[in-house]
Amino acid sequence: MPGEELEIWVEKYRPQTLDEMVGHSEIISRLKTFVKKKAMPHLLFAGPAGTGKTTAALCIARGLFGDAWRQNMLELNASDERGIDTIRTKVKDYARTKPIGDVPFKIILLDESDALTADAQHALRRMMEMFTNTCRFILDCNYSSRIIEPIQSRCAIFRFKRLEADDIKTMLQRIAKAEKFTLTADGANAIVYVSEGDMRRAINILQAAATLRKKVDEKAVYEVMAVAKPTEVREMIQLALDGKFLEARKKLHSLLIDQGLAGEDLLTQVHREIYNLKIPEDLKVDLVDKVGEFSYRLIQGANELLQLEAMLAHFALVGQRS
Repeated sequence: MPGEELEIWVEKYRPQTLDEMVGHSEIISRLKTFVKKKAMPHLLFAGPAGTGKTTAALCIARGLFGDAWRQNMLELNASDERGIDTIRTKVKDYARTKPIGDVPFKIILLDESDALTADAQHALRRMMEMFTNTCRFILDCNYSSRIIEPIQSRCAIFRFKRLEADDIKTMLQRIAKAEKFTLTADGANAIVYVSEGDMRRAINILQAAATLRKKVDEKAVYEVMAVAKPTEVREMIQLALDGKFLEARKKLHSLLIDQGLAGEDLLTQVHREIYNLKIPEDLKVDLVDKVGEFSYRLIQGANELLQLEAMLAHFALVGQRS
């Protein structure tokens, strides 16, 4: 049955070459040119989690070095080894040695490089200058603004955005075909909705859902993720706006208690669904403003049930005004 293997699909189906990657066509095209010419500058990949930054770096290494890519690439997670000592020892010792093969440089991949301390980044800048002849750096990060300007100026910067729905569906269907189970259209749409452009999360959701049954549909996805269906959240909001506060409150209790959803997660979904409501823009602004206020209250430790009921009460008042 699908999902019974212990192997994690995120790793099992991680693209091995740049040609296998989905999305980011312009970025991939430029990276292919680097591989073809066996020449590249230092690179900085910036963007949200699960959009292919690390995968792209590994594909570059395989394209350049072939089977010897592990001998010519050092991968460090900067969130674990974020101090200046790591830069002065591991990075320096690796960068000063010559590569194996016909490519004139080795690669050092610094994953989550925005976690490096300021001192470590200044030391890294110096390394990038000293060992240009034998080494190229690939830094990937979620926030390029946390990388000091001298490092940014020494890199070609590629910005990875959240993946499009079609790109995620392409990969999900590829996995479903390989694992011999059925992924329905509504199931794929549900995974796209929940993953929010994060391919890693999308594949993990698919594997979790496929563990339960051979046919992954919308119901299977929402069961394993403990996420409310968008239609249910919209229904709750609309009931409140229509002045049916008690019915909206009953729906809220069903989502929180019967389905076991977390208050903050539900509030996040409410925020997303407000934009899909067929109401005037000024009302959407009012609702979003209030959602932000209630989100702050929850973060400060307020009772989630009381706050979410208060949110619905406010929505009912907004509905009366409109």
